[in-house]
Amino acid sequence: MSCEVAVVGAGAWGTALAQMLSSDGREVLLWAREPELVTQINAERRNGLFLPSADLHPTIRATGDLADLAQAPILLMVTPAQHLATVLSGIGRSDGDLVLCSKGIEAGTGRLMADVARDAAPNASLAVLSGPTFAHEVAAGLPTAVTLACAGGEAQWQRLSAAIARPAFRPYYSDDVTGAEIGGAVKNVLAIACGVVEGLRLGQNARAALISRGFAEMQRFGLAMGAQAETLSGLSGLGDLVLTCSSTSSRNFSLGKALGEGASAAAILSDRATVAEGAFTAPVLADLARQKGVSMPIVEAVALLLEGSAPAHEVVARLLARPLRAETLLA
Repeated sequence: MSCEVAVVGAGAWGTALAQMLSSDGREVLLWAREPELVTQINAERRNGLFLPSADLHPTIRATGDLADLAQAPILLMVTPAQHLATVLSGIGRSDGDLVLCSKGIEAGTGRLMADVARDAAPNASLAVLSGPTFAHEVAAGLPTAVTLACAGGEAQWQRLSAAIARPAFRPYYSDDVTGAEIGGAVKNVLAIACGVVEGLRLGQNARAALISRGFAEMQRFGLAMGAQAETLSGLSGLGDLVLTCSSTSSRNFSLGKALGEGASAAAILSDRATVAEGAFTAPVLADLARQKGVSMPIVEAVALLLEGSAPAHEVVARLLARPLRAETLLA
């Protein structure tokens, strides 16, 4: 099978991207780690494990062999953030376009996904695709807009946008890879916090306040890391934050809701078939913020909850007891 784009990772988001890319009849290769999932996708045209709502197009072919990906000039990397380095090493890719679609920070190293990819594939051309996207809506062909941040500038954008854009899937150009990555990673942690608000039944006022002050934390951290303010205010920052903090369709929001209802983080995470990236990102993000001298009290609170240091109501009480101050980006 010869195809222009291959999708690496057959979770809900990877499968939705493959479905979107094949919507006009183009062939798409989809790599899955689970052999039974490869068989099911090819034989039954469905992904019952991660995206059961979609009847998959016939031009999607699943494979479990990383070597099959070598011929596709464009790879969409949709593996969980904590496994990106391992999968890239298995592919052994040294060139072509790598479009990073996972949102997170590598635990233990503090590396953004672009840094992980640069180390594993130093000759590849990197881009980041990020924005307000629920997998089931993209798979259903509902209108979606995303940021496509290209390290290779406008020449890479022209190449990738022609391959990725579809009538209901609209990418917007950016050259700010760092900003696109930080928006997606930080919003996952803030979505957990908004879920906690829901689980504790603190109301819509509290959620709106948390989104607003959480966005200030995203901006502070992003600017300290060299991101552009307009990227953080766009689809991959504020747009993704608003979507993910407002619905139980978000894995991170659902995790936070369970925490707010009194469940332990260890019990929740051990029982989840899908990955809530914010759970891995929160502690490393809190550490990075402290190293940079960036105040991120909401992120710190989520990290405390996830490590089981205090119950949700106590962590929220600590946040509300912080000293009163002016509403500025810097505090």
